[in-house]
Amino acid sequence: MGAHARFSPSAANRLIHCPPSLVLGEAFDDEESPYAAEGTAGHALAEHLIKKYLKLRSTRPVSDYYSDELLEAVDDYVSFVIEEIETARQECTSPIFFVEFRVDISDYVPDCFGTADMVIITDRMIHIIDLKLGKGVPVYAEDNPQLKIYGLGVLELAEMLFDIEAVRLTIYQPRISNFSTWDISPTDLKAWGNDTLRPAGKLALKGEGDLSAGSWCRFCKARFTCRQRAEENLKLAQMEFKAPALLTDDEIAEVLKTADELSKWASDVYAYAQDQAIVHHKVWKGFKLVMGKSNRKYTSEEEVAAAASAAGYNDIYKKSLIGITEMERLMGKKEFARILGSLVYKPEGKVTLVPESDKRKAIQSSTAAADFKEED
Repeated sequence: MGAHARFSPSAANRLIHCPPSLVLGEAFDDEESPYAAEGTAGHALAEHLIKKYLKLRSTRPVSDYYSDELLEAVDDYVSFVIEEIETARQECTSPIFFVEFRVDISDYVPDCFGTADMVIITDRMIHIIDLKLGKGVPVYAEDNPQLKIYGLGVLELAEMLFDIEAVRLTIYQPRISNFSTWDISPTDLKAWGNDTLRPAGKLALKGEGDLSAGSWCRFCKARFTCRQRAEENLKLAQMEFKAPALLTDDEIAEVLKTADELSKWASDVYAYAQDQAIVHHKVWKGFKLVMGKSNRKYTSEEEVAAAASAAGYNDIYKKSLIGITEMERLMGKKEFARILGSLVYKPEGKVTLVPESDKRKAIQSSTAAADFKEED
């Protein structure tokens, strides 16, 4: 096996819906975005903190991506995991804990393996917890293919020791306050593995099956030039509408359903074209490369401060309060709660219109209208 699984659990949702995308994507180079690098750094810190709590050997990682906001999100996740660890210890005399556990699912799909962020096994239940550090799209545990794949791999091991009654899957997405958990029976999980995962994996590894475009295209390496995705998204552009103010309710609902995907597709095509122009010097008819706007920066803050002070300017510094995470780390959680607990709050998120398929709880129209006016 290589360093990366060919059929990756993290890509399972896409590969199940669009099996040929695996082979199509292999023609493109691997992508490494700053967001992925930041997520890797956050997971490494979470692993260290949980291992430290479990009294396992671990070295604290160092990364340029660590910010107060990221550290707060990781601390939030670690606190949740610790609560689940202690609950397991109360319910079972000998629970098993795995942190960043490599899970092999090759019995269902060859060359399919991945890493589960946290695995808790008791004498009756498997609990798999997945940390998501993204700040964009909410991810949910219900019927989540990636977590179900992890569940299948862990179940194979756990059933050698215990009579497992349920597999619990949890998504913890602290940066957007998204939490969801879902239980599935071992019987139903294995049925999904045999009826859905196994045949999809067989097709994907051969590059067979039908192409299908949808929300799962977001991380596909072939998304920039995929003709199937282009055809699906261009359906919206082919529709003939009146002026927006005169659209019918049904037409507006149809636009809302597809506009988000159309926007993402157009952004992906633009990013691909720009990369080809900058990196590979491709010339696109009707377009050119220009220098974007930038802001002035100091070459050296120390030298600037010295020069300004020497010229008689002394009021050149601003003082600001340290962030919440840093303050809590300075005081300790108990002292922080005692001294500043009443002075810290978490504001409500911004009111947003989303599809009905979104798992977040709906709010009343009157409440939304009031909140929207307050935001204005």
